[in-house]
Amino acid sequence: MLDQSYYAKADEIMDQYGRKPASLIPIMQEIQGAYRYLPGELLSYVADKIGVTEAKAFSVATFYENFSFDAKGKYVIKVCDGTACHVRKSMPVLEALYAKLGLSKTKKTTDDMMFTVETVSCLGACGLAPTMMVNEDVYPCMTPEKAAAVIDQLRGGAGIDPE
Repeated sequence: MLDQSYYAKADEIMDQYGRKPASLIPIMQEIQGAYRYLPGELLSYVADKIGVTEAKAFSVATFYENFSFDAKGKYVIKVCDGTACHVRKSMPVLEALYAKLGLSKTKKTTDDMMFTVETVSCLGACGLAPTMMVNEDVYPCMTPEKAAAVIDQLRGGAGIDPE
C-alpha cells in the first residue's frame, strides 16, 4: 500500500491537468517524473478519478516504452545495443556496469536505488558508438573503463562531463 502522500501528489497533478480522460498521458508522465516509476496502485486511483477504465490506463502505460511499473534508481543508465553500438562492443560496457553495480539481466536496479541499468535499441548517436545515456546525458565512445569511471563520479556526487 502506498503512502498517503502519493495520492495527495496525484490529486495535485490531476488538478493541474484537469480530471478528464484526455489528461491521462500527461498525468502519468508527471507521476512518473515525480517517483521515477508509475505505481500501479496509483494508476488505478488516477483512472477512477479521471473517468477511464483501469484497463485503458494500463494499456496506455504498457504501450509506451517510457512508462515503467518498476521503481528506478536516481541515475537511469541506458546502454545502446543497436547495430552500430553492438559491433563497436557495447556489450562489454554493459557487462562492466553489471559487475561494478552488482546487477544482472534480471536485477536492474541497485538496492540503494541509486542506479538502474537498461539496454535500448538505439540512442540515435550511432556515429559516437558505443554510447550510453545517464538520465538525459549521452556519453560517447564508451569503454568498460569509462563506464566504471562514470559510476565512480556519480557515486561521489560530482557532475560529469559526457565528453
